[in-house]
Amino acid sequence: MLLDKLDTEKSRIWYAYKTIENGWSSNMLELQIQSGLMERSGRSTNNFPVALPPADSDMVNQVFKDPYLFDFLGTDMPRREVEIERQLTEHIQSFLLELGQGFAFVGRQVHLEVGGDDFYIDLLFYHLKLRCYVVIELKACDFEPGFISQLNMYQNVVNDILCHPDDKPTIGLLLVKGKNETVVEYSLAGYQNPIGVAEWKNQIAKALPEELRSSLPSIEEIEKELE
Repeated sequence: MLLDKLDTEKSRIWYAYKTIENGWSSNMLELQIQSGLMERSGRSTNNFPVALPPADSDMVNQVFKDPYLFDFLGTDMPRREVEIERQLTEHIQSFLLELGQGFAFVGRQVHLEVGGDDFYIDLLFYHLKLRCYVVIELKACDFEPGFISQLNMYQNVVNDILCHPDDKPTIGLLLVKGKNETVVEYSLAGYQNPIGVAEWKNQIAKALPEELRSSLPSIEEIEKELE
């Protein structure tokens, strides 16, 4: 599989290590290669270098990716966040596979009471290797700076009321349909909580880098072949 599906020594070594680390079968390895996992890993826009110690920053960065592929949900995607959350939890095994090794699902729409007001975390996970909670906020629209403030507040509350004294600081992951990298970087500046921002896609061809997209057949080419 490594020899047939990959063209460079770097990619073969990378996927070989990941196969050993995660115990992938050949079918799972092929799925990860097709999804462009290597190109997506460690690509989120984040403030990890300033919010975490150097020893933790690199490890945390490699846990997250950009974009995330929710192709298992199909092409007819709902526009409301709550409906997307419901579908993700219905396909929790596929969702956990896309998130990567170490994520444990805690809950959806997790209730927080803050000063008498009610708030709800979209998706809450615990990462077994990083030893911390991961708050995921899912948006069915492009990035807006205000999303960071909301996510940061949720992290503060989780750190205060849910975390065990031995847990590391809660990480926030904001998933959006699109983002302006420069706007995201300015929006993250000044926050002490570790936050990553990544896009999510439900069609693999649209999510792959341009150099990989060119090798995939277009819809028109597929239809012509079928005819």
